[in-house]
Amino acid sequence: MEYTQLGRTGLKVSRLVLGTMNFGPVTDEGDSHAIMDAALAAGVNFFDTANVYGWGENKGRTEEIVGSWFAKGGGRRDRTVLATKVYGNMAPDGETWPNHDKLSALNIRRAVEGSLKRLGTDYIDLYQFHHVDRSTPWDEIWQAIDVLVTQGKILYAGSSNFAGWHIAQANEAARRRGSLGLTSEQCLYNLVERRAEMEVVPAAEAYGLGVIPWSPLNGGLLGGVLRKQREGGAGRSAGGRAADALADPVLRGKIEAYEDLCDKHGLEPGDVGLAWLLTRPAVTGPIVGPRTAGQLDSALRAVELELSADFLASLEEIFPGTGPSPEAFAW
Repeated sequence: MEYTQLGRTGLKVSRLVLGTMNFGPVTDEGDSHAIMDAALAAGVNFFDTANVYGWGENKGRTEEIVGSWFAKGGGRRDRTVLATKVYGNMAPDGETWPNHDKLSALNIRRAVEGSLKRLGTDYIDLYQFHHVDRSTPWDEIWQAIDVLVTQGKILYAGSSNFAGWHIAQANEAARRRGSLGLTSEQCLYNLVERRAEMEVVPAAEAYGLGVIPWSPLNGGLLGGVLRKQREGGAGRSAGGRAADALADPVLRGKIEAYEDLCDKHGLEPGDVGLAWLLTRPAVTGPIVGPRTAGQLDSALRAVELELSADFLASLEEIFPGTGPSPEAFAW
């Protein structure tokens, strides 16, 4: 496994991030523990979760599964860089009482205590804002975060699904307070969806944030979906976002060209999609969310894969990016 520093911090993390969103809703506790053990054995030390994972009446369940894994001991917690998120509504299911969501100082305090309890730990390495809160001032947010850092309950703060100007606004507010500010941004980013390159990635580079792409295979679209369909084993890629995308003849043509290029070079499309992200500026590592240990093994190959300049140029021809702003939309 290769490691890199998370943005401008001294924190060293693996170039792949283990996503846990499937733990609970799709993958049961025993299999989830096996996947986490396999990830740690392979050198993956960066685990990502969120307080709302488990969803609906089971929200919080994913953090509980991670916590029960930590409780097994064996150095699991000490060897793991743990990231979770705050924003989603964690009020008991069916209740609409205020201050159980978003980024008020009250909810941040309430949410971090809930996560710590479910995770069975006394600190969170990276506490991420799951979405921008347009109704809470940054001075209030950073005051709450500074208190948690002083208490030792969190070490770093990060963002998720922020626009470039949100990153700038957040870190300029932190600078005025003498706070560290955001150290990472978790965003939708892959070969098909490259809009983050317009402003989010440049902002992350400018402010020293590590970029953590989610949905690196665009919901399975970049994982060999057409081949799997031909072989009758498309699984979840046969529906949802991938199916909707393949209904577009232009995008379907791009996916066909992509899979043909990978076949020509004897490469697996999923490996290529992850390896491409590892070549991108500011990217710390993509989030992989395996439902089985076998899927984790497949993702691990991407770290060893080196893509030639000619191959990268061919990918650029198939999936041209928008380019950075303002050049992307102005002279």
